[in-house]
Amino acid sequence: MIIDVHGHVTAPAELYAWKANLLSHRGAHGGKGPSISDDQIRAVHSEPHPSFGNVSHFDHIDGAGVDVQLISPRPYQMMHSERPAKIVQWFTEETNNVIHRTCELFPGRFRGVAGLPQSPDLEPGEWAGELRRTVTELGFVGALLNPDPYEGTATPPALGDRYWYPVYEALCELDVPALIHAAGCKPPAREPYSLHFIQEETVAIWSLLSSQVLRDFPDLKIVVSHGGGAIPYQVGRFLPSGVRAGGTPYLEKLRRLWFDTCLYTQEAIELLIRVVGVDRCLFGTEKPGTGSQINPENGRWFDDIHLLVDDIDWLTDAEREAIFNKNASDLFRL
Repeated sequence: MIIDVHGHVTAPAELYAWKANLLSHRGAHGGKGPSISDDQIRAVHSEPHPSFGNVSHFDHIDGAGVDVQLISPRPYQMMHSERPAKIVQWFTEETNNVIHRTCELFPGRFRGVAGLPQSPDLEPGEWAGELRRTVTELGFVGALLNPDPYEGTATPPALGDRYWYPVYEALCELDVPALIHAAGCKPPAREPYSLHFIQEETVAIWSLLSSQVLRDFPDLKIVVSHGGGAIPYQVGRFLPSGVRAGGTPYLEKLRRLWFDTCLYTQEAIELLIRVVGVDRCLFGTEKPGTGSQINPENGRWFDDIHLLVDDIDWLTDAEREAIFNKNASDLFRL
């Protein structure tokens, strides 16, 4: 069995048309959700999509041998920095509802990972209300956590700050992991959102490991998207500081976190596994998404990450099984 921990919802266009209306009237016309039928949700998973290389969501995950995919909101759609806060909350709730309906229509194939209404104008404790709703009422198994709700327009508190503690408390109370994944980025000329993801994940790890968070919340489960930003590949810069401080070695602290394999080269995946260990790696593809283009050098999809893992000849069968299945099953209690 293959479990993909990094998937995003494929929603009917009606959801995003409704979002455009919210942005146009800024909540003045109310927050009644869009009318989306079960047939529309079924169809959008089986019909070819131009953004997915003109194949369907199911074609992508079936071709990759994915048996179960954890799906969350499309991060760049989440509009956390928009105002007023109520439109962020409404859109987040409706997106989570569509994820829940998708999981119900395709039982056993998808599990929900919640978006949080991370408006900077709301307190993190208010974000946690949607986490509790999705886990306790809708059966979701985790949540996305965006380190930059301002979407590049201001400097947010780092993840080591007590500002985030109400969310950490709720995650521990519910015993579900958070998947660190940035969202939109408003100054694209300097920093497109794909680069923003990597930079925010890098800062997130640095902040968490430099703070009291993992001591204050020893049961907190954090998965870092896209192989952990830059940290596992630049870890040598942080090793000396751990020695100077005389505390816990940096690599030992790094192994308090988990990392997905959403990297599009075999070399990067190999380095991640060597640095953090097989037991901290979870299979993730983001299929269909950014990597859903054919690599002209070998005819594969860039996001055919199962093939990249298979090509690592020094992994044992048991280690592959841990990456493909066991680690995620244990962490998310699937």
